[in-house]
Amino acid sequence: MPTANKPTKSAPRGGKGRPAPKMTRQAARHMPERKPRNKQTVLMYGVIALMVVLAAAVIFWPSNLGQPVAYKIETDKGEITLNVYPKVMPKTAANFEKLVADSFYDGLTFHRVEDWVVQGGDPAGDGTGGPGWTIELEIYRKLSHVRGAVGMARSLDPDSAGSQFYIVKENQLSLDGQYALFGKVVKGMDVVDQLAAGDKMTRVTKVTASP
Repeated sequence: MPTANKPTKSAPRGGKGRPAPKMTRQAARHMPERKPRNKQTVLMYGVIALMVVLAAAVIFWPSNLGQPVAYKIETDKGEITLNVYPKVMPKTAANFEKLVADSFYDGLTFHRVEDWVVQGGDPAGDGTGGPGWTIELEIYRKLSHVRGAVGMARSLDPDSAGSQFYIVKENQLSLDGQYALFGKVVKGMDVVDQLAAGDKMTRVTKVTASP
């Protein structure tokens, strides 16, 4: 029986049985040269890569808000518990703690109630009052205006917050970076939803923080 032809290796470009022709100097001059990378270019790419990694870490790294301090707001509609974060908002948290310790909020009202927010803590009851001092604006980028967020109200002056605070009922992310968010409601958002303008804070006290 005839045997099958064995496969042969393909011939080089020069033809069967011939070696491929050597590249002439003239042809070589038309080939693009492989230029070595400039050290500055390599360094620049390295710096860009490092910046990208750091930016990703800032955006996606979990926030460490520290040990929260909890406060309970008693109202005729029920109780609201919120956590405050002194580690990342030290001045704002200290100001709120002082006001609570002085019983400043006891008996004050929620003078502003809208679909997306409730606001209170004004001794004048009309949005114009305060404790007699103001505090410097603090911003922590990992705290955002999501439902339940607690922040300090202010006028057009960034450093004009005093005692008035607000609780967000609907996400308002466009406000991020403009107001001092310093806490979050952890219990009683159903109570917040029921509040009406003029409802009183019967008493505000410091309590054991929720885990």
